[in-house]
Amino acid sequence: MRRVVTTNETMIETLRLLRSKAREKPIWGRVAELLSRPARRRPQVNLSKINRYASDGDFIIVPGKVLGTGRLNKKVTVAAFTFSAKAAQQIASAGGRILTLRDAVNEVQDYTKVKVLV
Repeated sequence: MRRVVTTNETMIETLRLLRSKAREKPIWGRVAELLSRPARRRPQVNLSKINRYASDGDFIIVPGKVLGTGRLNKKVTVAAFTFSAKAAQQIASAGGRILTLRDAVNEVQDYTKVKVLV
């Protein structure tokens, strides 16, 4: 079987940053591991799952794509590699924030409120 290598420059830069930060905080190594999977095996998380497992003020990390199925009733910060348009709209209308994974690496200060959803 042939090994598939990504040519997406954004993905390569994000993985490089996550792996370098993994020395300080191991959570970023796990996120990089999940994100480096082939596209069909990367996590895709619906808003209903975020609503179920998050509390107000939590920092949710999705090493893949956030989809817009379900409702979000909590003010959370969601960081993911990509978002569907509907998911981004619903997160913003619920009072939450949307970040890329590269922005999340610099933004997270309190790791007790961080949750990785797969």
